[in-house]
Amino acid sequence: MHTQNNYKDKNVLVLGLAKSGYYAAKLLLELGAQVTVNDAADLAQNDDAKELEAAGVMVISGSHPENLLDAGFDLIVKNPGIPYTNTVLEQAEKLDLPIITEIEIASTVMDASIIGITGTNGKTTTTSIVYEMLSIGRQEGSAYAIGNIGVPASKVALDLSDKDDAVMELSSFQLMGTPTLHPEIAVITNLYSAHLDYHGSQEAYEEAKIKLVLNQTTEDYVIYNANQPHLVEWIEKKAEAQKIPFSRETFLEEGICAVDGKIYYNQEEIAEVSDIFLKGLHNLENFLAAIGVAKVKGISNEVIQQVLRQFQGVKHRTQYVREFEGRIFYNDSKATNIEATENALKGFEQPIILLAGGLDRGNTFDELVPALEKNVKALITFGETTDKMIDAAEKAGISKVVRAKDIDAAVPEAYAVSEPGDVILLSPAAASWDQYPNFEVRGDVYIEAIERLVDKENQ
Repeated sequence: MHTQNNYKDKNVLVLGLAKSGYYAAKLLLELGAQVTVNDAADLAQNDDAKELEAAGVMVISGSHPENLLDAGFDLIVKNPGIPYTNTVLEQAEKLDLPIITEIEIASTVMDASIIGITGTNGKTTTTSIVYEMLSIGRQEGSAYAIGNIGVPASKVALDLSDKDDAVMELSSFQLMGTPTLHPEIAVITNLYSAHLDYHGSQEAYEEAKIKLVLNQTTEDYVIYNANQPHLVEWIEKKAEAQKIPFSRETFLEEGICAVDGKIYYNQEEIAEVSDIFLKGLHNLENFLAAIGVAKVKGISNEVIQQVLRQFQGVKHRTQYVREFEGRIFYNDSKATNIEATENALKGFEQPIILLAGGLDRGNTFDELVPALEKNVKALITFGETTDKMIDAAEKAGISKVVRAKDIDAAVPEAYAVSEPGDVILLSPAAASWDQYPNFEVRGDVYIEAIERLVDKENQ
């Protein structure tokens, strides 16, 4: 346990309850802080809020009172999703009141080695792969997959010992509130344009991501995508840690690369690319990044190869669903933009029946045309972007295009035009909010529709 406790007797405001706020409040109580929770939603019937109140937390809900900060707080722990334009946070900044996220608290009190993983795409998958590689055959301590992957770091922070590894998936929202976060190993999978509505600019978004490496020293490691010149420039300028690049395009004498069907680490052959069960070029990059972590941590090539062969993906991220009558179904509902779908398509050599469409954000799908031309034999499209998807399919020379009402209707249509050996892939290239509350629900609907199809065909 860390002997230093920066939170004892501190007056702390937790802004936004949710899961991270709940566990942050519990951790702060255990560390001896005086805790107030404020949430704009009414928490009168919320069981977590009731539990916290019973433990001595003051809960203020239903609004953000104008005089909230008059209580003289020492710091604010904010829910990552709350923007800094929130009135309480704007007032706090004027008062020079520190604003952090629960990741910061957890990282300062846990004894485990921290492996921080961020990036625009691939964070969850890379975190899951690293967790598997650090878990198999482990003789001492445990690996924990925490953070943005779904388990708040503050939930387990005090349980971790110096023999454990905390594999943290970290979003830009979380990283903005981490002034002292110091990972032993930092991983940046990639950097693209994202969350500009929250950060205000691409530069601000990238600055949040790069915070992951700012407290590292020359004894630490940073693993990063060598095929992104802008990211390489950021790393060279900002990172003091030992640099381990990865590439799926170029042979690297130092670093991790995939060349001519083989995966190398510092010129040592680690595995065959064909060992990887999970398809997609983006997943190849995720594996390369994870292999970098594994090699730094002393994991054997045999364990690495075992994970490559066995790991079937994270739900909704080029997730293998099942094979039926020679057709292989994949769920890539997380592909909410063109780039993600493009990467998914490039990962398959088989003919593809593509299910795509969703919320219309005003863009065309012309950028997707080259990937569609490669091996998409049919498009089943749905949602607000249907006409735009059809336009892209026509430009790609796809002769078989079907309009479907929704995913429930799209699955049997896809099966009807497919043949044994085809991949049936949901990779929408658009957000879900026109028809579904989130990409997870959309993916679940797809999986359920597949099961109904199989049951019907087996009757």
